[in-house]
Amino acid sequence: MDLDPAQLKALAAVVDEGSFEGAARLLSVTPSAVSQRIKALERAAGHVVVRRARPCEPTVPGRALLRLAREWSVLEAEAAGVLGGDDPDAHVRLAIAVNADSLSTWFPPVLAGLAPHVLLDVRREDQDHSAALLREGSVMAAVTTDSAPVQGCRVHHLGDMRYLAVAAPGFVARWLPDGPTHEALARAPLLAFTGKDALQDRFAEQVTGRRVDPPRHLVPSNHAFVELVVRGLGWGMVPEQAARAGAVRGDLVELAPGQHLDVPLYWQHWKVGSHWLGVLTARVVEHAAAELRS
Repeated sequence: MDLDPAQLKALAAVVDEGSFEGAARLLSVTPSAVSQRIKALERAAGHVVVRRARPCEPTVPGRALLRLAREWSVLEAEAAGVLGGDDPDAHVRLAIAVNADSLSTWFPPVLAGLAPHVLLDVRREDQDHSAALLREGSVMAAVTTDSAPVQGCRVHHLGDMRYLAVAAPGFVARWLPDGPTHEALARAPLLAFTGKDALQDRFAEQVTGRRVDPPRHLVPSNHAFVELVVRGLGWGMVPEQAARAGAVRGDLVELAPGQHLDVPLYWQHWKVGSHWLGVLTARVVEHAAAELRS
């Protein structure tokens, strides 16, 4: 295939913006020009690469080209930085996926020390689902629970994030007076981050040996999640550091003292020869070693 970088950029822009019109604004061209580039790319590839929907999505062949587009963009930007010297407009953009609990705890210092010309596109995604973003070419690296390498990726084990099942003392007295029995957990409301968040279900099954399906609140904010557990809306799985701090204040108690849930985390990244992706990876591994359980 004889692929044109401008066509690959158009594909990435259409997927990122979700429409041909949005891509046109991003690239400072007309929607017609974007359409022509996508059609030319499809002729060169011999496949439809974009599903014309709302939002636009890459097809399976389109995902392979989307990954190529992102690799090309990063390598092109890094080369321009070397050749162009101190050009203030020479930026390298890295798209990564990170789970919410990592973002709210150990991950921010990883990003704080990067060079100013490295721009980050951080996608918040559940650790059990972030590998899918790697497969579809949306991100170059991800914090994930998937230890099996995505095709074309390298894997680094980061450590385990420990979670404790906690609730407000009043909640426990009302809903779990005899402890976390199957019957009590089937009735007691729980908090989950999103519909993808299965930590609470996994812990309940670990404790009782059976699955439960209690009423649940969905609260997609780390701060609000812990605050609402403290206020007695439901019980939930909270990272160990926050759970211990709440216990010291008297705001939280463990549902099953001595029991916990350890979630192994991995860093997967593309095998692209990007200097700054390598720098980011080294920082991720270093900070994880200091903050996560080995």
